[in-house]
Amino acid sequence: MLTETSVIRRRPVERREVLDLPVLVVNRHFAPVCVTTVRRAFVLLYGGAALALDERGDVHDFGGWSRVPVRVEDDALPTLQGALRVPRVLHLVRYDRVPRATVRLTRKNLMLRDQHQCQYCARRPAVRELNVDHVVPRCRGGRDTWENLVTSCRACNLKKGHRTPDEAGMGLLREPRVPRWTTAAHILLVSPAPFDEWGPFLAAG
Repeated sequence: MLTETSVIRRRPVERREVLDLPVLVVNRHFAPVCVTTVRRAFVLLYGGAALALDERGDVHDFGGWSRVPVRVEDDALPTLQGALRVPRVLHLVRYDRVPRATVRLTRKNLMLRDQHQCQYCARRPAVRELNVDHVVPRCRGGRDTWENLVTSCRACNLKKGHRTPDEAGMGLLREPRVPRWTTAAHILLVSPAPFDEWGPFLAAG
């Protein structure tokens, strides 16, 4: 979780790139919902479906936000009226749900679920030494599912071969399951460099 604040300074970005930057979206109760792009954030803000939050937690409609000064650490869009500060957090004015995070089945997410630990011998080698193993081998009908995939080291993967764990005499550390990450945890996983302004909302979510 984000517990400390430090200014994130980045190189200046082009306008096209600014529109693709991430913006945290929170619901009516300030719980994190998702991450959207600056492009979509301004559509919601201009249309009145959302308000922009500044670093003090004050909310602004589009007109008010257009008068908020741009700080050194901010990204901005050039307009005819001057630079328009890019919001970091958007507050939905009528949406109060907290959607359940859908975690994609990927090699990275699988290893995060298993804490980069071989599920047979409990070792934590370098990531490049880790494999994805089918508990029930594919050649025997095993599918690519959360419940049939585990992280394993190369040695255990080779030892197990085309056998089941029982046949190979290799017990699993944990029963493989679909991860139940919170929305906030999922946002942190998919956004490796969140902005400081996201911290209070992700810590609470």
